Amino acid sequence: MRNTERNILLAFIAVAALLPLLVRNEYVLHLGVMVLFSLILATSFNLIVGYVGEFPLGHMAFLGVGAYAAAIGSSKLGLPIELTIPFAGVIAAIAGLAIGAITLRLRGPFFVIITLCFAEVLRLVANNWVALTNGPMGISGIRKPPSIAGLDALGQKTGFYYIALLLAAIVLYIAFRFVHSNIGRGAVAIRENRFVAQSVGISPFHYALLTFVIAAALAGLSGGFYAHYISFVGPEVFGFSFMASTIIMVLLGGKGTLVGPVLGALVVVVLEEYLRDFKELRLSIFGAIVIAVVLFMPRGIMGFLTDKRDSYVRAKEAI
Repeated sequence: MRNTERNILLAFIAVAALLPLLVRNEYVLHLGVMVLFSLILATSFNLIVGYVGEFPLGHMAFLGVGAYAAAIGSSKLGLPIELTIPFAGVIAAIAGLAIGAITLRLRGPFFVIITLCFAEVLRLVANNWVALTNGPMGISGIRKPPSIAGLDALGQKTGFYYIALLLAAIVLYIAFRFVHSNIGRGAVAIRENRFVAQSVGISPFHYALLTFVIAAALAGLSGGFYAHYISFVGPEVFGFSFMASTIIMVLLGGKGTLVGPVLGALVVVVLEEYLRDFKELRLSIFGAIVIAVVLFMPRGIMGFLTDKRDSYVRAKEAI
């Protein structure tokens, strides 16, 4: 399974790198950028929900923290994008350490509710700390990299696409190394049975906290990129719309797998664009999709494909 996931991810990165060379269309490149951005966000969320087994409903807090960190670093401190995006990841990791140290001592619905409360508190802070965040008006005019700013619209889209692809490759590499490390295996042991894991010397709190911090840092990186790409950050980055889309991506693609968030991001971003004309009905349609996935593919697309492959192999061996 490890080699299969690695090969699929490498193939995805290779194909994605060829897209701007084959398609010279701003709209398609924008969709590609949003797929890569969503992939990073979904991968960060999947580390917690798929490998530790907790459900942080306020995970978008780290997206927002990263976005504001990059916006402030760029607009007020004059930092270039090469520093603002890593800076966003570091600040989000610190926020993850602080929030995780509190919330991971809780279990079940208490953990879910408290993480959501933290996200709402940060949204209120962003909305009211006018001196730092510019309040409801948000931070606009976030600078683009000099190498991109002077290009035409297609050139800028291409530049941001390759930045997003580089970030996605880094995040997928970090996630792959984490999942197949002792820490990742410890996190899976906690997900399966925290008491058995504890009996063999695995500390559920410390392993979960380390995973939480890594996931927060990756979400912060996605927020930092989002700030530069959109050139605006407002309190809505803490809203539930990002969270809803990310949950659907992970459940649809298959939680607890590395390829699942990639497939989920690709499907959901494309569906969101095609369903844009439905406006208010869009969330209802996505809700129906989630219900269908839970009922008929509880392990997502990757789980369904894995089951089909295993059935094929067993049938072939029986012949």
